[in-house]
Amino acid sequence: MKNLVILGGGYGGMKILNELLPNHLPEDVTITLVDRVPYHCLKTEYYALAAGTISDKEVRVAFPEHPRLNVKYGEVTGIDTMDRKINIKDAEPLVYDDLIIGLGCEDKYHGVPGADQFTYSIQSIEKARHTYSVLNNLGPGSVVGIIGAGLSGVELASELSESREDLNIKLFDRGKHILSAFPERLSKYVENWFVRNNVEIINNSNITKVEENRLYNHDEPIECDVIVWTAGIQANELVRNMDGEKDRMGRLIVTPIHHLPADEHVFIVGDCASSPHAPSAQLAEGQAEQIVEVLKKRWNGDELPASFPPIKLKGILGSLGKKQGFGMMADRAITGRVARMLKSGILWMYKFHNG
Repeated sequence: MKNLVILGGGYGGMKILNELLPNHLPEDVTITLVDRVPYHCLKTEYYALAAGTISDKEVRVAFPEHPRLNVKYGEVTGIDTMDRKINIKDAEPLVYDDLIIGLGCEDKYHGVPGADQFTYSIQSIEKARHTYSVLNNLGPGSVVGIIGAGLSGVELASELSESREDLNIKLFDRGKHILSAFPERLSKYVENWFVRNNVEIINNSNITKVEENRLYNHDEPIECDVIVWTAGIQANELVRNMDGEKDRMGRLIVTPIHHLPADEHVFIVGDCASSPHAPSAQLAEGQAEQIVEVLKKRWNGDELPASFPPIKLKGILGSLGKKQGFGMMADRAITGRVARMLKSGILWMYKFHNG
């Protein structure tokens, strides 16, 4: 039996499972999925979990079941591509024939002293749970500093402002406008929402140091009861430490059919794979579909494609609390209730098809 090992049950790993199971896995192939938790997690909703507006159960989806799918719960400690082995903490090593690495990302602190010690995170379900417990135990009038006003920072700030109107929320961003990846008109719409909802935006910020309950903006101290970091990501540390060429986010450079240039049996998916696109669930799923096509052709003895058409992303949507939203769909900016309803509908469809 050949063993396909998938590291990480995120959006890419889950898509691969659903593409192969139940009816497209050859009789001589088994799948072993390794993840730290026994379910797929909806990472795009961690901001709401941290803000306390949804329950933990709402961000969990069960992995599929199949006689030739083995799910191992554990922490990957090493990837040995020479001997085709995966080292797992407190467990026997796993041997693979084909490997898919989808271990996700972690916070990038840009060398800011103290940021890794004194800030909270929403990059994993464990960290989002911890951030929730800290935020929701704050007393009235407490100050929350959120560093980084990209999609994650904006969604967390807006959700928290609705969840805890008594808090003083400060949103720090390096740019002239928040959501710098979006058109300026859309950024201003979101900024106006924050003004109406008493979230303070601090533009052109430069966080130079973080201490316990204190951050420094342009070296000026600002007291905060809790500081949350949403100011950048990088590939998982295991991936950053692997041999091979990487981009500035530590993501591995892959061939047009998603495997390592030096090893056609090691595929990279999601936040671990270098791409011209920003990391997203959509991108990971698109990569996963193409990886499955390569595997099917290889298992059938068919000629492999030289490349694939570019992955077309449908757009990006963000929430401003439970009633308003924003986003880009087919290069068109959308705001208000329609954007929020679209995001809620897409989330419902995802859970319906995967639940």
